[in-house]
Amino acid sequence: MPEPRTRRYAETNPIEMFPGVVRRTLVSGAQLTLVEITLSPGAEVPEHTHPHEQAGTVDSGRIHMRIGTLERELAPGDSYLIPGEMPHYVRALDAARLVEVFSPPRVEFAND
Repeated sequence: MPEPRTRRYAETNPIEMFPGVVRRTLVSGAQLTLVEITLSPGAEVPEHTHPHEQAGTVDSGRIHMRIGTLERELAPGDSYLIPGEMPHYVRALDAARLVEVFSPPRVEFAND
């Protein structure tokens, strides 16, 4: 059985994934990884896929998101689910903060 743990925000490492897009791994366990993504206005996460199911919520700001052929503008409180292997893309309409969970865990993010 995995051990419970906590992590202070000050202990997380900001990783610039793309210009104006910063990821922080908040915590990662045996079944999932929790991350924060901050985006500067106009910043983009290029279309990509990965095997992980991804769910998230917009904590602040507004984004344009494309998941497969579905396109939406999302604002604080809105949430989304991206099935594994589905192409997706994000552009920040304002400065934005997203909180996302991945399952199975993103092992490449786990030690950040």
